[in-house]
Amino acid sequence: MLTELDRPDASADVVDGRPHAVVIGSGFGGLAAAIRLGARGYRVTVLEKLDRPGGRAYAFQEDGYTFDAGPTILTALFVFEELWQLCGRRLADDVAIVPMDPFYRIRFHDGYTFDCTADAARMRAQIEALEPRDVEGYERFLESTQPMYDIGFLKLADVPFDTVWDMLKVGPAIVRLRGDRSVYQHVAKFVRNEKLRFVLSFHPLFVGGSPFDVTSLYTLISHLEKTGGVHYAMGGTGSLVRGLVDLIEGQGSAVRCDAEVQEVLVTEGRAVGVRLENGETLPADIVVSNADVAWTYRYLLPAAARRKWTDARLDRLNYSNGLFIWYFGTDRRYDDVAHHTISLAPRYKGLIDDIFRHKRLADDFSVYLYRPSATDRSMAPPGCDSFYVLAPVPNLLGDTDWTVEAEPYRQRIAKSLSETLLPDLERHVVVSRVATPLEFRDRLCSYQGAGFSLAPTLRQTAWFRPHNRSEDVDRLYFVGAGTHPGAGLPGVVSSAKVLDTVVPDAAAFA
Repeated sequence: MLTELDRPDASADVVDGRPHAVVIGSGFGGLAAAIRLGARGYRVTVLEKLDRPGGRAYAFQEDGYTFDAGPTILTALFVFEELWQLCGRRLADDVAIVPMDPFYRIRFHDGYTFDCTADAARMRAQIEALEPRDVEGYERFLESTQPMYDIGFLKLADVPFDTVWDMLKVGPAIVRLRGDRSVYQHVAKFVRNEKLRFVLSFHPLFVGGSPFDVTSLYTLISHLEKTGGVHYAMGGTGSLVRGLVDLIEGQGSAVRCDAEVQEVLVTEGRAVGVRLENGETLPADIVVSNADVAWTYRYLLPAAARRKWTDARLDRLNYSNGLFIWYFGTDRRYDDVAHHTISLAPRYKGLIDDIFRHKRLADDFSVYLYRPSATDRSMAPPGCDSFYVLAPVPNLLGDTDWTVEAEPYRQRIAKSLSETLLPDLERHVVVSRVATPLEFRDRLCSYQGAGFSLAPTLRQTAWFRPHNRSEDVDRLYFVGAGTHPGAGLPGVVSSAKVLDTVVPDAAAFA
């Protein structure tokens, strides 16, 4: 039976003889880390600031509607299946996972739609309708993503990059694959049609990067989708969070909510525990932070403990875009709307540049519309729909005043949806909530309100990202979007696997 997450004290810290690991934050990276540490003999306490687990994958209910607050797209299911296997269980026994077809429906500004799907014949037919000369190029593009996946995921994702030598060993492969090219540049080598170039290059937006700047290694996402598909967890992403918490508690470890960490305690250069906002201290043999890396260094560690990751260095990093998310429920269904829809503005590169380079809020927008009730009727009351619409926006390094701009921006998005995908929308909205980069900063402790922590540029890849093993504090480790390998569910779950290499076995503390 899955854990009841509504009880903040659902898992009291139980003392036993095992070495103690504290994990700060219960996002997917933190939960995966707790399971892996538990399987290696640690007693783990996961500390979560919010009233229930999930971090950016927090789920909430309102008036019979269920909303996934963050991640909604499941790929690389094997990274989750491995966590269940570590506990002697099967993912399918705890969480119902269903494939998506199409993966996404892309609606261009002129009304043209393209369905991204696992069906090779359907993909070729759609491409031929757009540009017959691009069919062969598309096939060659797919072939090119195999080595990107082999290097970028299989050989890089779950290994540590503690030293320059670690980077030098893979450097020749990255050079050979032209990792210096952007995703868009790589795609443009193979296809001519601009619509198709978008279809094949937009994926970095799912991990906080500009397709015009992110290294071409990220075309591996296309390979992941082609070979493994895109999936949905029935009950929403929150059901996957509940399953992971159940695994942790089954190992005799604990997840504590309403437990915000104020400080990582450091003695003689070594992490020895944490202090909570309420004054409570928890001693630990190791500390793992699933909190934002920049936030952890800047606000949770004493300045005297930091040598490399100073405030000045953190401020020189390139942070991902911010996110504007409108969660809403309607009192009617929109049955012609797909589970995942991407609705585009006329501009592609210009809008991306406004968000990532100029950091200004543009008048136009492209959005991702999530309608889980298309697949899962439990996400909304009978005859109703549950939605969220997400727009990439500048992070807080821009000058947008979200206390002023949030509602007008929401209204512009609602008007656009009413004129395109969701007729007469505003009259049918009965539940509504908005999240801006301010919420990412203040509620989720994301530095500069970045939706995905550090941007996944080549200069912030592998060894160039903050390391999984802290370079400043002994026995402090990092998982999640801001460390290696980066954002996205496969990435943050893989970051926990890196701990198998860099964290000592529990026997070392016996």
